[in-house]
Amino acid sequence: MRNNLPQSSSYESAMEALSSLITQKRRGEMVSAIRNEEKLERMRKYVEILDIEECVKKLKIIHVAGTKGKGSTCTFCEAILRECGLQTGLFTSPHLIDVRERFRVNGLEISEDKFLRYFWACWTQLKENVTEHLPMPALFQFLTLLAFKIFIDEEVDVAIIEVGLGGTYDSTNVIEEPIVCGITSLGMDHMEILGNSLGMIASHKAGILKPQVPAFTVPQFPEAMDVIQKKARELMIPLEVTEPLDHKKLDGLKLGMSGDHQLVNSGLAVSLCKCWLQRTGNWERMFLNGFKGAKIPAAFLKGLSTANLSGRAQIVYDCYTSSFNSTTQSDNSNGDLVFYLDGAHSPESMEACANWFSSVVKGNHKSLNCFRAKNLDRDSGSDDPVKVLQEAESTKLSKQILLFNCMEVRDPHILLPRLVNTCASSGVHFSKALFVPTMSTYSKVSSGNSVTSSDIINKDLSWQLNLQRLWEKIMHGKDAIFEKDLKLDSERGLPALYEESLSSLLDNNLSGSAVMPSLPLAIKLLRDCVRESPSIRLQVLVTGSLHLVGDVLKLLKR
Repeated sequence: MRNNLPQSSSYESAMEALSSLITQKRRGEMVSAIRNEEKLERMRKYVEILDIEECVKKLKIIHVAGTKGKGSTCTFCEAILRECGLQTGLFTSPHLIDVRERFRVNGLEISEDKFLRYFWACWTQLKENVTEHLPMPALFQFLTLLAFKIFIDEEVDVAIIEVGLGGTYDSTNVIEEPIVCGITSLGMDHMEILGNSLGMIASHKAGILKPQVPAFTVPQFPEAMDVIQKKARELMIPLEVTEPLDHKKLDGLKLGMSGDHQLVNSGLAVSLCKCWLQRTGNWERMFLNGFKGAKIPAAFLKGLSTANLSGRAQIVYDCYTSSFNSTTQSDNSNGDLVFYLDGAHSPESMEACANWFSSVVKGNHKSLNCFRAKNLDRDSGSDDPVKVLQEAESTKLSKQILLFNCMEVRDPHILLPRLVNTCASSGVHFSKALFVPTMSTYSKVSSGNSVTSSDIINKDLSWQLNLQRLWEKIMHGKDAIFEKDLKLDSERGLPALYEESLSSLLDNNLSGSAVMPSLPLAIKLLRDCVRESPSIRLQVLVTGSLHLVGDVLKLLKR
């Protein structure tokens, strides 16, 4: 452990300190056994050391657990309550590019200066109280403590806290008296920790429910719903099952986050916010007439339509190949490269991702969500990007490309067929699949400016080769061997298969695949393709891993 780090105002020093708190070097790795109860008891001691025990109790918290959609639900809640005029704090995980994404105050990630001030205050206080039996907190424990510290000192009116993993023994479950609790859609994920049945997983998630605190959930599979309802009965608390939001109640507006599954998340968020406002005495003050004829208040609608969470159903137009920031297109813009990013990594979320991707590539390019990428300057004096895209769409041949990776604890034998079959049922077929390793590592916390090693010669690509074999079997019903393709061209430093991959992208070689030794090389391949063939638009679905999505976003920002 590298805990003897000097205090420094350097942001990278803070990242190094955070990295020293990582107890697992890769997902799924076993670590020294510490009882779950002991982990939570340690968390309570850390809260005492920071002297924030009473302050945490005074935070007016919305606590949300779930397998999928909990980050989106929390984001909807934050946007709604901010539009109601409240000071908001939002804690979500994981981050995609920079750890500060996890902490939002009034809709904005916390500034670097404030982050460092709160970080070192917590770090120093905890470090001074380390003992043999009470080591420094693990990474997520520390980040949870930091969130409490930030929201307390920033004096937020409401804190929306997303559970990290599970519920019962999650670090956030030191919250004893939230205002309201929510449980989003449940599915099979993190089985190595939470158990291999939906009932066992639901038991962990329902662990955040508290006596005398109203709870809300969404429609669940019977096995999961039975467990949640049983827990609510034991605690003698009301449990309401919210219905997906009705499109007709949005007054013609679109949700800020795309996909039909967001109707489920937004419906839950509306109920959580209404309950929070009622229990804190704000509802009658803000909305004397309530929901007129079940009409959603204007502030709620504005929050629902402006909520945004990176890496979930996000569309990014690559600046390198298409520039809307100037009145004339640059030399690099003779083509069209569009990234569709969604960090889906469970069977259920993969199906939702496939439905969303199929929907947008079949004709919904005009969604405002397309233009939320940071690499588009909507305030510039350029031509209307919607008009430019509409004109370009009529002349370009669109090809769908898959850029994929998933952690080895996931089951690609479930994920990839679910993705392929769901897309195919909507008439969407991939022209190429690229399998790439991620740049970020599980053992290091990096910032948005961190330089990641791009050593492609010594990279272990055995997992990506397995993914490619599976893909070929799905598409062609046969096994194939590809190791020979990965030899490097020593003169150019590029894989020998690079030209072949580029050529197959330019022609109609459907269902082709390739393993790329690095993500930057895969991005270069895609950019070269659209540059060499102006008549082609590549629609690239990036999915399977939030780490991969974050790495792509980091590369596209540079």
